[in-house]
Amino acid sequence: MATKDTGSLRALRRTNSERLLSALMEHGTLHRAELARLSGLSRTTVSTIVGELIAIGVVIESAGDADTSAVDGRARAFLRANPAAGTAAGLDFTLERIWCHVTDLAGTTLASEGTTVEPDTPWQERLAAGLRLLDGLLAAAGQDRSALLGVAVGVPGPIDLRTGVVGPSLPGQAWAGVNVAQEFGRHLSPPVLVENNTRLEAIAEFTWGAGSGVRDVLYIGLSTGIGAGLQLEGRLHHGGARGGGGSAGHISADPSGEACPCGNRGCLVQYASIPAVLAALRPTLGADIGIDDVLAATGAGDPGCRRVLHEAGEVVGRVLANICNLLNPERIIVGGELARAGEVLLEPIRATLRRSAMVLTRDADVVAAALDLGERAAASGAAALVLRETDQLVSALLAGAEPEPNEAV
Repeated sequence: MATKDTGSLRALRRTNSERLLSALMEHGTLHRAELARLSGLSRTTVSTIVGELIAIGVVIESAGDADTSAVDGRARAFLRANPAAGTAAGLDFTLERIWCHVTDLAGTTLASEGTTVEPDTPWQERLAAGLRLLDGLLAAAGQDRSALLGVAVGVPGPIDLRTGVVGPSLPGQAWAGVNVAQEFGRHLSPPVLVENNTRLEAIAEFTWGAGSGVRDVLYIGLSTGIGAGLQLEGRLHHGGARGGGGSAGHISADPSGEACPCGNRGCLVQYASIPAVLAALRPTLGADIGIDDVLAATGAGDPGCRRVLHEAGEVVGRVLANICNLLNPERIIVGGELARAGEVLLEPIRATLRRSAMVLTRDADVVAAALDLGERAAASGAAALVLRETDQLVSALLAGAEPEPNEAV
């Protein structure tokens, strides 16, 4: 019977510890009275558990920032999750690049670096290269894999939430048909999360970029393909029932348009992606042009480039008007390489959105992405995803560091 009681106390203390630590991870800095109010626990229980969390180094107390506004005149020290209690890591894989980003629990960058791979490199070699990169960055930060509380991995294509398997996207995609979390889990002890890399770019912008502090945000990435990420009421939308959400490039912009390989007609990707823009400009700029050439010519005032990008912006604006009518985001972030065109692209998006959306949804703030493009942003978004998965973080922080049960739980 005593064993059962001890086990019950241990389970209850663990639950309450998770509740308090989750509040600190979510709100950043709190004093004990605020913790009691947010958690619904008594001040005695909060004081006891906080003492235990401080003792195992998971929580730190900041006397220098003590709150002196209490009505009883007594200073109250603030508490926060210890940033040095562990690390979060993000890896992002594109066709020719791998990037890794490592942060502490406060989101401070500890190390960030990338490497190149050949386009035809198989997934097994990409995985090994990613782990080598991760180990090198951890060593540079004076740590090893034991410090990791979670790793998130970004890959192209949709991830089936039921099976964990990556679906097909671009031709030759190395990760198609692979359960990435399972394969990385063979080498890593902490939880492994997997997400589409456009959605990770969105998470980076929501956390540290142009969407920081905004609760309802839509990110659309205009690149080789067109993907989207969504945050509603401060919570990430992970792709719906199966994980297939966010394929903005295959929203039909013209039902009578050309057939798309996806089976639809007139998809947005046929009008506002990098291949679409290059195809429209090759007759005048030459067959060998790249997106950097187009952006440079646009900046120099080339009328053909400006016209094509203006038209692409109008099509994007029409599609976004429909999305705004459905979801009513406060802000729309335009990312991807085409966003580097700036106002040439953004202004027709805004104008078409204002003209096409309903009155209550047309005032969404349309801005360019604020962070690095591509794999750098996605890797930082992957680390941010780990930090946002509070339940898993708390579980990892408390694992193996539980004191003996106390009478006050």
